[in-house]
Amino acid sequence: MRRRVMSMLAGVTLAASTLFSAGPAAADTPPPEFGTDWHDPVTAAPPVPKPHTKSCEVTVAEAQFKDFTPYKGDYAPPEKCGRGHWGKVVLRLDGKVKGRQYDRLGYLRMGGVEVFRTSTPEPSEDGITWSVEKDVTRYSETLSHDQQVEMLIGNVVNDTYTGIIDVRVTLTFYEPEQRAPASKPKPKPKPKPKPQTHTTPDRVIPLGDGSTGTTLSTPRNSERIVAEVYATGSGGGCEEYWYLTVPDAAPYSCKADKGPYREVQVKVDGKLAGIAAPFPTVWTGGWSNPFLWYVIPGPRAFDIKPIEYDLTPFTGTLNDGRPHRVEVSVVGVPKAQTGWSTPVNVLVWQDEKSDRVTGRLTRHEEGDLADKATYTPGSPTTEHRLDTEGGHRLGVSGYVNTSHGRVTTTVDRALTNTSVHRWTEGEAMDALKAAWTDRETVTTGGRSVRTDRTYTMDGTTTLGAGDRLRTEISLGDRAESVTKRGDRRTNWSVLDDRYDGDATYTANVPRDQRHAVGTSRERYRLIGDAGCHDRTLATAQGTLTEDRLRC
Repeated sequence: MRRRVMSMLAGVTLAASTLFSAGPAAADTPPPEFGTDWHDPVTAAPPVPKPHTKSCEVTVAEAQFKDFTPYKGDYAPPEKCGRGHWGKVVLRLDGKVKGRQYDRLGYLRMGGVEVFRTSTPEPSEDGITWSVEKDVTRYSETLSHDQQVEMLIGNVVNDTYTGIIDVRVTLTFYEPEQRAPASKPKPKPKPKPKPQTHTTPDRVIPLGDGSTGTTLSTPRNSERIVAEVYATGSGGGCEEYWYLTVPDAAPYSCKADKGPYREVQVKVDGKLAGIAAPFPTVWTGGWSNPFLWYVIPGPRAFDIKPIEYDLTPFTGTLNDGRPHRVEVSVVGVPKAQTGWSTPVNVLVWQDEKSDRVTGRLTRHEEGDLADKATYTPGSPTTEHRLDTEGGHRLGVSGYVNTSHGRVTTTVDRALTNTSVHRWTEGEAMDALKAAWTDRETVTTGGRSVRTDRTYTMDGTTTLGAGDRLRTEISLGDRAESVTKRGDRRTNWSVLDDRYDGDATYTANVPRDQRHAVGTSRERYRLIGDAGCHDRTLATAQGTLTEDRLRC
């Protein structure tokens, strides 16, 4: 998954999850340029918090990926550690690869449920190891039963690309933490029934790739329904770097009808049910410069987060006992063009005191989709320029009649995208400055959760004298979340993950003649009611030069 848009360079090659690394370590003195080996991949994200309870580990997959043959195996849940009622379940991937290899995309499915999607680092000649952790407690219902396992990291191994990707994936199950019993509680009035408040769904229903469309039949007592889509523009072609595509009229190596605006939509029986901005992932060969990513990957590159859509307003429709068509599409992708993968899981919370939950969709307001790309032609001495503005709004409401009364859910979501793409003749200079916002408010009864997501990208690649290729880039992944009950704030958090890199090497020569130099830095901050994490990592020429914790 490498950016190949410059024809002259062809062949140049939370807290829910983390690329696991140890705590702060002593910094090393960097060499004058990259050598044949470098520090193993690390990230500044926090490790998955784990309870201090008894745990049981199960190996889910162990495989060496040399081609596109998936690993298949059998899984059985552990007999101990609170089977089916775990306090937490943590997935861990340990990988190693050496030689020469592109970055590759992979997935892990259990019982058809996609529980993990990842991409891989590019190796050194001497070899690297890396690890990724992810909290997969939300899939406990699936993990409570024997399941078929399928894992694939599609790879090509030959005389040139020699790296075999060797991985082991485990699940660690933690018993729930025991609460101390209260001493002689006073009798209380019988409480009124309340809605389901547990965070782990009662059912997880895999739908496969949503782009082909499929049918969904939910349990008839469902009271909350959430779809998650592991959407990735990847697998070859220009959709790997969709944010750089241009309209057909512009002279650039990657075209896509109107340009770079993308939006991942979910429809139920043909009616728009959810919208979202895809995260602009930069893979570890991205922007024509793997030296940027050898040690510190871009945000989310090794653990691809699914997009979530609250479909609860549609519950009354989905609970009617008939199959309903669910389809995922990506706005902006040319018709019949491949390049996006959109596997879907549907998470269902059930009303255990009802055999059937009825309801109705009461509001559906869709704004006009804005997608305007303005091309300003360049010349042999001036830059070409594409200015893009896009956005969309969707508001839906619906109620369900449950054992604890009528509950109304309202989902309002608004997307924006602005970008300026500049390039010169032959794409010897190629620059993008872009921002995406995805603002969502979900209100259920008297409780509201507002999440404001902002993604940013500011990068420039230039090919100068002596075929020296330089890339400077900054990436941002920010999410602010506030939970309120009425006017009272009950929870808040801010996640701010920023990456900055600058790397230069000689293009179109063998690896040992590239004379590469480069620095990278990541600062990952997560603050809120749950505590504080603030860590900075920095590298130079593949050496870790800074590892600092601020809280």
